[in-house]
Amino acid sequence: MASKINFELAHATISDLQQMGEMEKACFPLDAWPLIEQIAALILPGLVRIKAVYEGRMVGFTGGEVKRNQRVGWITTLAVLPEFRRQGIAEALLRACEQEMGMPYVKLSVRRSNVQAQALYLKCGYHHKDVWIGYYEGGEDALVMEKRLPEFNNVE
Repeated sequence: MASKINFELAHATISDLQQMGEMEKACFPLDAWPLIEQIAALILPGLVRIKAVYEGRMVGFTGGEVKRNQRVGWITTLAVLPEFRRQGIAEALLRACEQEMGMPYVKLSVRRSNVQAQALYLKCGYHHKDVWIGYYEGGEDALVMEKRLPEFNNVE
């Protein structure tokens, strides 16, 4: 794709389950969420769920969980179909999820080998916070990254 596509962000619902499953397999071949976790991500109250849509098709998805007592939001997943990457979709989803969670700190985990995602997170203001040894399927480490969002410092 030579030029940027015009995509829209919208809230994902249970009606997106099939497309979410396809995205999980395409984006996370080793760590795709099982069906029950996909359903939970789309229906449990209090979770953030945002999809990127292009020509009626879900091409990206992010989910987030707010931990109010810790004043932290966790990005639980961020996926963009391979053929739609490098279009600004992941960054738009990330920023939308951060804003919707409204927490002063946002954390996420990423495979140590996923240098493209790490570059995006660094560009968006995240820094390395921790390492979870052997976290992912196959024994790969997870790098935990964190970002401070000063505009939400007064959140109780």
